[in-house]
Parts: sequence; C-alpha cells; structure tokens
Amino acid sequence: MTTFDPRALLTESRLGILATIKSDGRPQLSPVMPFYDPDTNLLYVSMTDGRAKTVNLRRGPRATLEVTAPDGRSWATAEGVATLTGPGTDPAGPEVDALVEYYRRAAGEHPDWTEYRTAMVTDRRVLMSMPVDRVYGQNL
Repeated sequence: MTTFDPRALLTESRLGILATIKSDGRPQLSPVMPFYDPDTNLLYVSMTDGRAKTVNLRRGPRATLEVTAPDGRSWATAEGVATLTGPGTDPAGPEVDALVEYYRRAAGEHPDWTEYRTAMVTDRRVLMSMPVDRVYGQNL
C-alpha cells in the first residue's frame, strides 16, 4: 500500500480554493491557480490587487489553500502566513519579474513576455508567496 503524501498533490495541482479571513472573521473563499515548490516549501498564487483576497491578506496574512485530485478521492490543505509582492508600476520592475518567475515555474514560457509584463502592470497583479507551515490531507 502506498503512503499518501499531501505535498505531492499540492505539487501537481493547478486549481485550488484559497481561504482568507474577512473583516468580520468569516472565511472568504476564492478559486485560484496555485503553484507549490516542494524544494523551497513555498506556495505561490497570482492575484489582482484590490480584490477580496488581497484586501484580506493585507489586513491579516493567514491563508489556507485546499486542492483536490481530479477524481475527488484525495485532497490536501496547506496553511501559512502569506506575503504579497506588488503590484508593480514598471513592466521591467522587480514586482513584475517575480510574476514572470512564477509563470515560468508554473506554466513554462509565455509566447509574448512583453505583452505579459504589460498586462501584469495594467491588471495590477500581485504575487502571493506563502511558506507552508502545515500541510495535511487524505486519500480516500
């Protein structure tokens, strides 16, 4: 029998639900496209500044991400304290460089990096990075 490793599911998943805390203390849930780097134990999510999740994380950086296997028979949950980088105002600036690195690691090469960089500034994109303090899950 194979032992279930929730970090392996985090590594392969590209769709998850990010939970942040609203000002009234209730959870706010957002579908996101995460990237987990098992070598650094960091979880990354690109998001838009001003949306509920970024507002919540700026107020209180605790976050939880859950991913589920495509067949729905296993899940993994990662918890930690997030840091936000950006938004950038310069397509060649360090905030956008961080988003480029995230994209490369999560999806590979973009067909037009100039277009991507400009869109990251125009869309006010922010990169969340989160060391995973706790991870757990189950394989049913």
